[in-house]
Parts: sequence; structure tokens; C-alpha cells
Amino acid sequence: MNKTVTGRLLRFTKPYALFITLAFVCAFISVSCSLLVPVFIGDAVDLVIGQGQVQFAALPKILLLLGCAITGYAVFQWLMSYFTNVITYRTVKDLRMQVFQKLSQVPLRYIDGMPHGDIISRVASDIDQISEGLLQGATQLFTGIITILGTIFFMVRANVYVALVVILLTPLSLFVASFIAKNSYKHFRSQMDTQGILSGYIEEMVGNQKLVKSFGFEEESIRGFEEINQTLYTHGQKAQFFSSLSNPCTRFVNAVVYAGVGIVGALSAIGGHLTVGQISMFLSYANQYTKPFNEITAIISQLQSAFASAQRVFSVLDEPSEIPDAPDALQKESCGGQVALDNVSFSYSPDRPLIENLQLLVKPGNRIALVGPTGCGKTTLINLLMRFYDINSGAICVDGTDIRAITRNSLRGCYGMVLQESWLFSGTIRENITYGKPDATEEEMIAAAKAAHAHSFIRRLSQGYDTLVTDAGANLSQGQRQLLCIARVMLMNPAMLILDEATSNIDTRTEILVQKAFSKMMQGRTSFVVAHRLSTIREADVILVMKDGHIIEQGTHDTLLSQNGFYKELYESQFAKTEEN
Repeated sequence: MNKTVTGRLLRFTKPYALFITLAFVCAFISVSCSLLVPVFIGDAVDLVIGQGQVQFAALPKILLLLGCAITGYAVFQWLMSYFTNVITYRTVKDLRMQVFQKLSQVPLRYIDGMPHGDIISRVASDIDQISEGLLQGATQLFTGIITILGTIFFMVRANVYVALVVILLTPLSLFVASFIAKNSYKHFRSQMDTQGILSGYIEEMVGNQKLVKSFGFEEESIRGFEEINQTLYTHGQKAQFFSSLSNPCTRFVNAVVYAGVGIVGALSAIGGHLTVGQISMFLSYANQYTKPFNEITAIISQLQSAFASAQRVFSVLDEPSEIPDAPDALQKESCGGQVALDNVSFSYSPDRPLIENLQLLVKPGNRIALVGPTGCGKTTLINLLMRFYDINSGAICVDGTDIRAITRNSLRGCYGMVLQESWLFSGTIRENITYGKPDATEEEMIAAAKAAHAHSFIRRLSQGYDTLVTDAGANLSQGQRQLLCIARVMLMNPAMLILDEATSNIDTRTEILVQKAFSKMMQGRTSFVVAHRLSTIREADVILVMKDGHIIEQGTHDTLLSQNGFYKELYESQFAKTEEN
């Protein structure tokens, strides 16, 4: 599992092969300098070991070489860290960009089916975990391999038998690292998954705090949080337990290796095979040899956390992308407004049919109202028209062309869409209104705002059209946010309109004014209106009454009332009281 993840991470570093080479060269020079330090110290010890036998003349040269080795180690260690930082942060930047781009390519089915907090957690915190793991791992990779090979070379060159003691004890270090890695990985994976669930829960509860308080759900939400938090605590505790074994275990291995080198070195010195300075050198090498194993084991928790996070991130990248446009797909430049649905069937899941064998022909300029009980397929039909979802069977045609033979961008460019749930991004009001038409002139933007009856409240704001919209429009009322969304569509002046409860959050007086603006805008345009308000439905050319994914009645308001069918039941239950008032 880790090999696969590591391989994929390494592929992201390919564009930075030059920095990898430079980091490797610096690591080689830095480690070489550090390995020379024990040699010079051992030589210096041998020059001063005997009473009255200190060789002062030779000491300055050795001390100079020692100073150069230490300086070289420090300089190239810094350069290596710089290059590994460049590799890590640029790799993570590319990875984050690729994941974000992937989110714009996956079908909406994936976005709708995933907790948004979990998606945010993967793009933000999980990639940060990868960054920390890569930074630590890359540094240890460059220095560790060279340190181990270089230490063995110097020790074998000095005394084969003492070197064998260190080499034979190596499996003990490998066993410790393997044991900790194997047991901590699964718990870190569970910890990261639970972290994503917790992020989703927090995002859901905090984002809907008004509803939580309105329904007195505070205690239940806290209990739900405590359950997830307890699960996170359990996984985190187990993960930290195994990772915490690294320090005592590596210290034990260090002690064994150090003791082994000391005993064998002392015996060799007694036999005349080693000098005291060489024993000092071997003891230093024993510490340096075990250091890479110790460092890798010490950061095992970060590495395992990075692997677990990488797997979650790669699961996003592995999601199938939205079916691409056909190579010969039509780039629709203009739209006549005819829409036909021929025997269309669609369901979100195979075991729960929703829309079946739907037939509909909308002529250019028709105003179509969609009514029906909740869950009958009104909004789903809108999603199919915009090709947010692809139909299971049948065909949807615009101006006689199957929408699957039209590029998605040009198809969606034919529509202007206003939803019940308004969406604004962090930016100025000007930027939000011109979102669909960035090259609009000031006059065009103001005209659209006036048509949407938003100009008056915008003018009263402190900075007017340059007022910053914060936190998805939290500094504006819900009605004001919706007026800005309506102004955005009016500025685009699309060929067809989709209004899904577009005036649901606007006061009655403003709604009447906006409906008049919409009526003027809809003249000559094909329009689909999902609404329950009497004014909108009365103005429609055709009312489609939907139930269980089927159009069971259609006609004008008066015609449907005279049929004494399902529409009349809806009208009497939802609108009769309105008329009486």
C-alpha cells in the first residue's frame, strides 16, 4: 500500500529533477564532511594520548581540517534543506492544484454524495499532512542512505570485525522500524478518515446553527460530536501509542550497538589492532550509523499520517471524471429555444426509479411552469436540462440537436439560472454581478442591477458596488443576496431561463417588481419556472404537473382547473387561501 502511494508521490516530483539532483549532491558532500569529523578527532586523540608525547606541531593542521569539515557540513546541510523545501512545497502545490482541478471535472453526483467538510479536509489538511511527511521523509532519504553507506565504508576500512558488529545488529533497527510502521499505519488511516467525518459534521452544524438553535437541537448535536470525537480519540490514541514506541525502542537499539562496538573495539585495542583514537572514531560512527534509522523511526508517525492522507487525496484523483465532450461536439453559438425530451428516464440510484419515459416538447418562447409535490422530479429535470447529470436513456434535444452532441459550456451558456439557494463568493458586489460576463460595462451592470431592483440597496452600502461580500454574503440579507443573483442572470441576457423558486426569499412588494422584470425578460425566451407562487404560475404558457417523475397533466392555469384533476387539488391546498386573503 505504502509502496504504491510513495510511487505516486514520487511521480509528482519528476518536474523538479534538477533540484533533486542538487539536493543529492549537497547531501553527499554534507554527509562526507560529517563522516570525516570522527576521523580527524580520532587522529587528534592519538596525537595527545601519551604522557609527554603530545605532538603539537601536527595538531593545527588536523584542527584546520576539522574546522573545514564542520563548516562544509553546515553549509551543504543548509543547501540540502533549501532544495528539499523547494521540492516539497512545489510538489504539494502541484498536488493541491491537481486535486482542485479534479473537483471541477468529477460529476456532480460525486460532489452531492460526499460530505463537503470531508472534501475540504482532503484538499486542505490532508495535503498539509503530506507536505510535512514529504519534507521530513525527503531529508532523511537524502542523508540516510549516504550516511549508512559512508559509515560502513569508513568502518570496514578501519577494522572489519568491529564493522561487522554494527552491520549484524542492523536487522534489529529494521525490525523496530517495520513493527512500528505496520501497526501505526492502519490507525493513522482510520484517524484521517474520522477527521474528515468530523470536519463534515462541524461544517454542517456550524453552517446551520440558526436551525440547530431554532429546533433546540444543541444537546443532540453535541452528543453527535462527542461520538465522532470519541472515535477520533480512540484511533488517535492507538496511532500515537505505536508511534511513541519509536523513542525508547531506538534508544535501546542505540545502546546495544554502542555497547557492542565498545566491547569489540576494546578487545581489539588490547590485541593491538586498534588505537584509542580509532575506538573513539568507531564509537562516533556507531552513533552516526544508527542515526538514520532512529530519525526515520522518530518521524514514523508523520510519515504514516502522510501516507494515510495521500491515500485519501489520491482517492479523489482516482474518481472517474465527467464524461468528456465528444471530439466533434457542437459549439453552439446561438440558441433558438426549442427543447424536446424524448422518452427520458433517469434515477439517482438503480433501485429507486425517479423519471421514467418522460415526453415533452417546448416551443421557442414558451414559459413552462413545473409544479408538483416535493420529490416529484422538478429540480432533477432542471439538472438534466443543464446536463449536470446525464440521463439513463432517451434523449434531450435543444433546437433538434441531442445535448450530448453539444459542448457542455455552450449548452449551459444558453441558459440563465437563478436558484432558491443564492450563491455569492468572496469579492466585491461588482465582481459578483459580472461573474457570468466579466467584460460587461459599468452601464450594463447598473442596468441589470436596476432591472433586478438591487441598485437602490447597493447604492446605500458604504462602498456601493465596490462593497466586499464576505463569507458567502453573510454581511447581506438573504433577500439582497438573491437580488444580486437575479442581477447576475439579467446581465448575461441568456437565450433561455431557469428560475427555481427565484423569488422565494424576497418580500412581496419587491417580488412583484422583480416578477415584472422577469416577465419583460422572458418575452420571446424559453423559460422554465419551478415555483409555487400563484403569480408565477398564472403567467405561464404551459403548466406541467409532475408526480413521481411523470408529467400527469399539462395546460394553462384555467384549463387545468377545469379538468378537476391533481393540479386543482394542489391549487386548492396551496393557493386557495392566498386568494381568499
